[in-house]
Amino acid sequence: MHTKAQPTESQFVPRAWLRGGHAQTLAGNFLPRQNLLVPPEERLFTLEDGAQVLCHCHWQPARERVAALTLVIIHGLEGSSASQYVIGTSNKAFAAGMNVVRMNMRNCGGTEKMCQTLYHSGMSSDLGAVAKALINEDHLSRIALAGFSMGGNLVLKLAGEWGRDRTAPRELVAVAGISPAMDLAISSDALHLPQNRLYEWKFLWGLRRRMMRKATLFPERFARPPRFWASLREFDEKVTAPYSGFTGADDYYARASSAQVVEQITVPTLIIHAGDDPFIKLTPETRARIRANPNITFLETDHGGHCAFLAEPNGYDGRWAERQIVEFVGQFS
Repeated sequence: MHTKAQPTESQFVPRAWLRGGHAQTLAGNFLPRQNLLVPPEERLFTLEDGAQVLCHCHWQPARERVAALTLVIIHGLEGSSASQYVIGTSNKAFAAGMNVVRMNMRNCGGTEKMCQTLYHSGMSSDLGAVAKALINEDHLSRIALAGFSMGGNLVLKLAGEWGRDRTAPRELVAVAGISPAMDLAISSDALHLPQNRLYEWKFLWGLRRRMMRKATLFPERFARPPRFWASLREFDEKVTAPYSGFTGADDYYARASSAQVVEQITVPTLIIHAGDDPFIKLTPETRARIRANPNITFLETDHGGHCAFLAEPNGYDGRWAERQIVEFVGQFS
């Protein structure tokens, strides 16, 4: 039986010159960092529908590999296994003696040719398939999952589904979601606010480039995209929903949001969310569901922006949320 983990240090103090949510978010994205990881094993995992996803695996020495905790890290919308926050968390986890698997969602990390489908916020089964393959094929004794933003939603959704259906592998020991997009509808609408249009444009340009590549690779399946979409909600209404089996954006948001299953999570779970996150929002109902689940440690800070949480670099690089993940899951090493 799982027991609730001890809370990690919950006090987040932002860097003196990075107090606002936008300042944190932008600095977190653009401040450079080192990649200290050993060269990875590149691995393709085949999913039920024949699609493949690419993972970059960093293993501890052979005699420690099976016994070590393995942390699987998944990125956010239009990110990849090379996203800065993925690399930063991987550095810390590997240095702490963990195996690290950096997972690309389908179509991400230059893998558009490996499937004839798109990716979206509800594809928790892809993450589940990778986790179970790692357990069954590599005989790993303990595995933890961590995700950022859209990836955070996927991780929490999978944990809730596994808890609800009682199908979680016994090797799963912990889960962490950073700035998770648990309430997709209100977060999508927040992204369209005037003060957040820069972020929305960035996502939409990336999605348009991806749809151009998909249309070139599979012209019989995907139409070439328009010059631009007016909002992420319009993209989800006109692209995500029809190509992925939803009746529309609202149906997609309702069915893909982890808020619907967070009460069912049965493994020790860490959720970190900043009150000044510019566009990821949580409803009062979702907060109540999170707090009602004794398996969840919920750290809601006043500051931190989106997936940033830049503290003073006192003895480490100041990437506070990344350190929280490693310390939290490390309790199960």
